[in-house]
Amino acid sequence: MKGLKKQRRVQVIVLAFAALIASFGAFYIAAPDALQFFRSPSEVAETPPPPTEVFRIGGLVADGTLVRGQGETITFSVTDGGAVIPVSYTGVLPDLFGEGEGMVGTGRYIEGVFQADEILARHDETYMPAEVIDALKEQGVYQDPNG
Repeated sequence: MKGLKKQRRVQVIVLAFAALIASFGAFYIAAPDALQFFRSPSEVAETPPPPTEVFRIGGLVADGTLVRGQGETITFSVTDGGAVIPVSYTGVLPDLFGEGEGMVGTGRYIEGVFQADEILARHDETYMPAEVIDALKEQGVYQDPNG
């Protein structure tokens, strides 16, 4: 009787593991870009995503590009040193948002402009999201604020 219980337990574990692998495989095949949520400006310029895809873009706000329009619409460009992507955002920007500062935005890339639904800025003078640091390091423009 003990051998039968142990055998059933092993069968259930193997079946659960196989179901987990199959569900992950089906998810990956159905939505391969879903696992690529963050993109650098260079990646967006190189391979523009479809207008229906929601993703995050991050980098530095390019100097001289921040324009506050009529109302709450703000336009600026984000760069990682390799490419510059124009961004349009309607809403209130975070207090620490500014030119030359790190930012991450969530939205869609429509007709050559990233339409942001949300803008995140660093929360202090030394913080920058890890994805942004990695993208800047790949382009060779990252400067460590700690020296």
